[in-house]
Amino acid sequence: MNAKQKQNLIRIAITTLIMTALYFIPAEGVFRFTLYIIPYFIIGHDILLKAAKGIKNRQPFDENLLMAVATLGAIVLALYRSGDYVEAIAVMLFYQVGEWFQSYAVGKSRKDIADLMDIAPDYANIEDDQGQLEQVDPDEVEIGSVIVVKPGERVPIDGIVVEGNSTLNTAALTGESLPRDVAEQDEIISGSINLSGVLKVRTTKEFGESTASKILELIEDASSRKSKSEEFITRFARVYTPIVVYAAIALAVIPPVVLTAMNSDPMWGEWFYRALTFLIISCPCALVISIPLSFFAGLGAASRHGVLVKGSNYMETLSEVGTVVFDKTGTLTKGTFSVVAIHPEKLDQNQLLHMAAHVERYSSHPIALSLLEAYPDEHDDCRIEQTEEIAGRGIKALINGDTVYVGNSRMMEDLGIQWKPCEHSGTIVHVAINGEYEGHIVVSDTLKPHSKEAIKALRAQGIKETVMLTGDTRAVAEKVAGELGLNRVISDLLPQDKVREVEKLLEKNSTKKYRLAFVGDGINDAPVLSRADIGIAMGAMGSDAAIEAADVVLMDDDPYKIATAIRISRKCLRIVKQNIWFAIGVKVLVLLAGAIGFASMWAAIFADVGVAVLAILNSMRCMYVKSERPQGL
Repeated sequence: MNAKQKQNLIRIAITTLIMTALYFIPAEGVFRFTLYIIPYFIIGHDILLKAAKGIKNRQPFDENLLMAVATLGAIVLALYRSGDYVEAIAVMLFYQVGEWFQSYAVGKSRKDIADLMDIAPDYANIEDDQGQLEQVDPDEVEIGSVIVVKPGERVPIDGIVVEGNSTLNTAALTGESLPRDVAEQDEIISGSINLSGVLKVRTTKEFGESTASKILELIEDASSRKSKSEEFITRFARVYTPIVVYAAIALAVIPPVVLTAMNSDPMWGEWFYRALTFLIISCPCALVISIPLSFFAGLGAASRHGVLVKGSNYMETLSEVGTVVFDKTGTLTKGTFSVVAIHPEKLDQNQLLHMAAHVERYSSHPIALSLLEAYPDEHDDCRIEQTEEIAGRGIKALINGDTVYVGNSRMMEDLGIQWKPCEHSGTIVHVAINGEYEGHIVVSDTLKPHSKEAIKALRAQGIKETVMLTGDTRAVAEKVAGELGLNRVISDLLPQDKVREVEKLLEKNSTKKYRLAFVGDGINDAPVLSRADIGIAMGAMGSDAAIEAADVVLMDDDPYKIATAIRISRKCLRIVKQNIWFAIGVKVLVLLAGAIGFASMWAAIFADVGVAVLAILNSMRCMYVKSERPQGL
């Protein structure tokens, strides 16, 4: 809660306490007026100032003017008739409560995404004439220069490796958490993290045109292009406010003038009373309170289900989603690798896994960790010596006198060992002992437990199309898409490509009534999350940039919650529309009755406070949404 929200909450509490105290204090005349005008200005001074500012700027007709005119009219009416100022203060108090709920619901706005993006380094290493490394501004590095990237550093500029072998973590760019081996003549892109060896890279682009810089620009551009839906009450007030204000003036002036022209009693006081009653009836309390409360209740219901929706405008957009586009790694899959198959030649499966785990014992590579997880009891009596990592190939070690090689197909080819291909998709880890091929182990990312149920639930919600965009290879992507039953999959994509594909889908949807949601978790997904109609991020394991760029955050990374969020948003919007039609319908009927003198103050109070209470009670239904769990929970 920010300082302004705390201040408004204090004002609401103080006004409520004063009003309660005044109920027990007998007072009349000027003294009573003075006592009641104090809480009125405490709770409503900002509305009066905004209304005055709107008049000064020649843009008067908004909800602030209507609230000011209606409450001031109620005070004048109380002076003229009953001395009851509670109505004016209560109207303003209800309005401020609704405004506070609305501001609290949308107050957690997104920060500047670019500040969170840590993929563009502040320096680049260049060798001087004495062979010493000098840190320079990446903007100063010209195309064709040779830069040095040490282990643990990010690649600052796109280029080609001219010396060295290493492994790069490209998760921030491609979404693929499996590191990529690079050697001489391989192209590398900025933003990747160098995990092992020293690399010398000849730059092929300027810093401003490199991949990391382009991603930052994409995020900023996508954020600026994203349309902001106006609040309904503001749109409504622009039409409603001038109509009722002019109607009230006409009601106070025209009938007396006509009666005077007809030589009849003009009854100025009576018509002024009707005009003020008309204004009180016209006060849109039911709308300005129930609409934000409906959204607030919906936001609360979503949060209890582990879904953070960052504002009521996103709740509205979420209810209109018809196409859901997914990232793969970390979104539909766990983003962690595990052994999915073991294919031995001479040894049995346990022995093959045993040897591989021994060799990988001291490595922090994700593949090594998955092998150690699959064979947790590898700390035995075996004697492991002379462990050596071969960059871009694998690891070899001496185990009980036998030379064991564990690595990729390039390692086997370098050793002259005939390896066998595998029909399984994933990373194939080959094992050879003393120059003889012993088999291979398949390591792959695995689906999240509820991914299949999530796709089924989305279809049950009426989602028209499910699409997966990924930086993975075609074989891996199609395997995952086939298991999940997705409508479409596009693979081998960089962040720029994902934005382009989403824009194609947005253009396709432009002739239809439904919106597009994108679901992702990585820094590389931030531009797409911003560009989509609604961005949904994984909150537990997702990057800070993705969470800040998104409009909806799944706090437990469960994709099944997407269907839950859509269900909640649609219920919320149904209730909002019910309140709109109910409030406007009652207002119109009572306004007509008030204009011809058939509506008393009781009718005015019902049209104002009564309708507001009923709308609020209806809004609270948004808080109660049954929990649906996927099968197996």
